Amino acid sequence: MKIYVGNIPFSMDEAAVRTLFSEFGEIDSVNVIMDRDTGRPRGFAFVEMADDGAQKAISSLHEREVDGRRLNVNEARARQDR
Repeated sequence: MKIYVGNIPFSMDEAAVRTLFSEFGEIDSVNVIMDRDTGRPRGFAFVEMADDGAQKAISSLHEREVDGRRLNVNEARARQDR
């Protein structure tokens, strides 16, 4: 399952996101989205993991405060065409 993780602190890198989610199961991939122009993080990421661990992670991490920011964690939705 692909999970959207929004409002992450700009200081969080891929390793920090992986550590945060690792207590809920094996992680297939982590992708912290970077700004094309500046190369800095945009404040959100996607995590892929098995469905059972993903559901636990979503319920446990949604609205958890990390470095003064309240995370928005839910199942990722398909990108809409522009």
